[in-house]
Amino acid sequence: MDRHVYYLKRLREVEILKIIVDADACPKSVLQICIRVARDYNFPVWTVASFNHNIISDHHIVVGNSSQEADIRVVNLAQAGDVAVTQDWGLAAMLLGKGVKCLNPIGREFSPATIEFLLEEREAKAKFRRSGGRTKGPKKRVPENDRQFEACLQAILKSIFTTNQHEH
Repeated sequence: MDRHVYYLKRLREVEILKIIVDADACPKSVLQICIRVARDYNFPVWTVASFNHNIISDHHIVVGNSSQEADIRVVNLAQAGDVAVTQDWGLAAMLLGKGVKCLNPIGREFSPATIEFLLEEREAKAKFRRSGGRTKGPKKRVPENDRQFEACLQAILKSIFTTNQHEH
């Protein structure tokens, strides 16, 4: 067994860490990666989605389909030290403020240093669209995105392990 996995499993006895997935728009492959990696580290994966999504998860929370309902539930569920997967920059900003590590489904970690810029960019694009402009949508998902996501998730979990190991 990998030394990091062993120590993370021991750490779980003291601290509860969970991976929370904003599952409304999360690719199934990303959810599968989360479940597989979390199993290796003995962490629970919590998924939150509106009732019109069919999500298979041990810890799934169903919410209504009102605007922001899933986001509010994710914020309420999250605690400092957790890891969250979302493509929503606003949600990521709120979670970062709570001390939650955040990454998006293509494997980019959100950081307090860059989130303000992303929010400003989002607002500028929304303003442009409201005035009749058109912006590009996200790029088509490719298999490399899954590899990047898994590598980023593993790096975040190992950094949590390293930080907690130095504190104990």
